[in-house]
Parts: sequence; structure tokens; C-alpha cells
Amino acid sequence: MFEKILVPTDGTRLSQKAFDKALSLAKVTGGMLVVLRVWPKFSGSPYGSYGPSEEILAQAHVRQQQSLSEKLFVAVEKQARAAGVLVDTMSVESDEVHREIIGTATKRKCDLICMASHGRRGIAGVLLGSETQKVLAYSSIPVLVLR
Repeated sequence: MFEKILVPTDGTRLSQKAFDKALSLAKVTGGMLVVLRVWPKFSGSPYGSYGPSEEILAQAHVRQQQSLSEKLFVAVEKQARAAGVLVDTMSVESDEVHREIIGTATKRKCDLICMASHGRRGIAGVLLGSETQKVLAYSSIPVLVLR
């Protein structure tokens, strides 16, 4: 049924819930997981021209995000291995999370995207936006949303 499931994660408890469900589904269907972490681009120095060089801060940002991804993926891979499910992980820097999710699912030939939603509605949903809503709106690949 589902041979390859993309699971976007940010390391929160809610995205862990989505991973757990996707892992169970992959185990039942004999599928594999592609776990994606999208982290934000460096937005510039808060110090202006008086602090450390922007290049140094940008490099520190990349190192920090890569380290966070590695820690997250160690736990994900351990869970998948224990369940007997193959997993592939990737970490990407982008401010357009929904585009990375859909693009990765397409490139990796995933047949399902399994992701969490924080459930923001009304004004909060409009003002803060929802990556899940954007994925639902633009993806041609089925999306399973968990809360």
C-alpha cells in the first residue's frame, strides 16, 4: 500500500507522534520512512556591524542546526531499527518548509506524507500560517495529518 512515507519533523513532541504513527504504518505495510528536518536560514546578525562577523554567526548557525538534526536522527534511526523499518534521513536549510516537504516527497517518490499539525485556527492560523495547510493545499501526494 504505502511503500515510502515522508515524515517531516522538527523534533517536537507533536512531530514525534506523527513519526510514531508513520513508523507503525510502515511496519504494517512493509514500507520505509524518509524523515526530513527543515531548518530556517540564518536571518542575519542581531548585533548589526558591532558584533561578530555575520559569516561567523552564519557558520555557527549551520553547525548548530546540523548538530540538532544529527541528534534527532540518531533517535529516529534507533526507533526504526527496533521496529525493523528502513529509514532514510535528510536535513535541509530553507525558509519555505512546505516547498521542501513537497519537493522531497516528489524527488524521493514517496506515496504518503505523514505530518503533525499544531491545530492553529482562525486569526492565529492566518497570522502565523500553517505549513501543514500549505502542504495540503499544494501537494498532489496524499497527506495524513495528525494532532
